[in-house]
Amino acid sequence: MKKFLLVTGLAVALSACSSTSAVDKEAQATQDWPVERLYAEANDELHSGNYNRAVKLYEILQSRFPNTRYAAQAQLDTTYAYYKDEQQTQALAHVERFLRLHPHHQNTDYALYLKALILFNEDKSFLNKLASQDWSDRDPKANRDAYHAFNELVTRYPDSKYAADAREKMARLVDALGGNEMAIARYYMERGAYLAAANRAQVVISQYQNTRYVEEALAMMIEAYDKLEKPQLRDDTRRVLAQNFPQSPYLEQAWRPNNIPWWRYWK
Repeated sequence: MKKFLLVTGLAVALSACSSTSAVDKEAQATQDWPVERLYAEANDELHSGNYNRAVKLYEILQSRFPNTRYAAQAQLDTTYAYYKDEQQTQALAHVERFLRLHPHHQNTDYALYLKALILFNEDKSFLNKLASQDWSDRDPKANRDAYHAFNELVTRYPDSKYAADAREKMARLVDALGGNEMAIARYYMERGAYLAAANRAQVVISQYQNTRYVEEALAMMIEAYDKLEKPQLRDDTRRVLAQNFPQSPYLEQAWRPNNIPWWRYWK
């Protein structure tokens, strides 16, 4: 064990030395560059996808020219470089530092948008889940955090050029949160926990009424109340379903005895 720890520690130390050495080499190579050239070079590296070198150059710029307008922009561009390089933790730390140090910067709206994108894409499989309509594995806390970040942008900067995209992603996040509640309700329903299923379905109806899950939630409540032998609640819920979704197939399927449970057909 001691040998393993020694080898691991040596590897970490060598890695740190290598990183420091790379920065030192960049510092030496750029020591006579003015701030404009240093920023332009870093920007070129960023847009060429050379994120590691871009970050090194931005760090050199910030240490060498800390009181210039380029330094603040370099902080923001460093965030973007980490975001594009899929280093979410680093990206989030840098954007939060930027917002703390520059709350009234001319690009604060972009910083808020970038923060929200980092949170939105924290789970890289999420975009695939959006396409497949699979919400059950997405952490609802991550969805809520991203939603609140987008909401801060559109609240503080409603006319920002990023606001329209933020609102569109907020709608998708609300739909994802409704889908998560629906997935939990299905879980309870399939295991015969009818009261828990009805309660979760009620959350969908009360909190996510503008999502595509309301029709399913009402149908699930009808089935659950029927299983719980609550005919008044069952019939009242059926009337609500019929009023709001008069063409719903669940008006015929929801409570038929000895039928294969309707939610197994839901894709």
